[in-house]
Amino acid sequence: MGILNVTPDSFSDGGRYVTPETALRRALELLDEGADILDIGGESTRPGANPLPASDEQERVLPVIEAVLKERPDTIVSIDTYHPDTAQLAVRTGAEIVNDVGGNLWDPEMAAACAELQCGTVLMHTRGRPAAWKQQPPLAPEEVLPLVLEALRQQASRAVDSGVKPAKIVLDPGFGFGKIRQENYPLLAGFAQLSCLGFPLLAGLSRKSFLKLPHPDVTKKLDETDSVLAATLAANTIAILAGAHILRVHDVAQARAAADLADAILGSSGGQ
Repeated sequence: MGILNVTPDSFSDGGRYVTPETALRRALELLDEGADILDIGGESTRPGANPLPASDEQERVLPVIEAVLKERPDTIVSIDTYHPDTAQLAVRTGAEIVNDVGGNLWDPEMAAACAELQCGTVLMHTRGRPAAWKQQPPLAPEEVLPLVLEALRQQASRAVDSGVKPAKIVLDPGFGFGKIRQENYPLLAGFAQLSCLGFPLLAGLSRKSFLKLPHPDVTKKLDETDSVLAATLAANTIAILAGAHILRVHDVAQARAAADLADAILGSSGGQ
């Protein structure tokens, strides 16, 4: 799943693809590098971000979805949003998946909207909203995985009760979403346990700040871009070997190469 942020303020690439022309160019690059899904987002959910009106989000994403599908009609498009109105308009424009970063918690109408649309639905765990993340009490390492497991179980149940078909649901533990720095480590270490929920799993680890390598004597030999990419590829590989079905990434070509190797390793050992 290639990330296309058409935002001025996303944490990694904000401002780079804010026009339909630059966004389309980037979309085609991601597809040519091997992306199977294009995840288009119009609102930043970086730490400290404030909510954006759905109408502003729609002005950003809908022309891009339309342009991508005009150029590459077979593209599988995912809309990264928590606004039901945006989800509905995006699916009508041609998106097939709603990547609900609020996990049907930030807007209680989202689950019903996804059920009506009969679209693929990604439910992500988030601990509070971005504006409050820095003020939240810390989590002990042993608290993280049980918290995420129970919350995702409830989110999936709520979606199914609202009419979303289980076969349409993918779960995302939400790395970095309300989990600060090392709080994400036990979540990645225990990723395999998320399989007990019975749904495909998505890992969104790309360029997250908690992946910055902890050894200055190593990282000083790399520039920041190379350091974060190396850590991202390592984390992605860990996630795949632990059962991830989808990777949400900025650097598609490199992630594709790592994923192909991890899949080959799993295949040779009789894994999934």
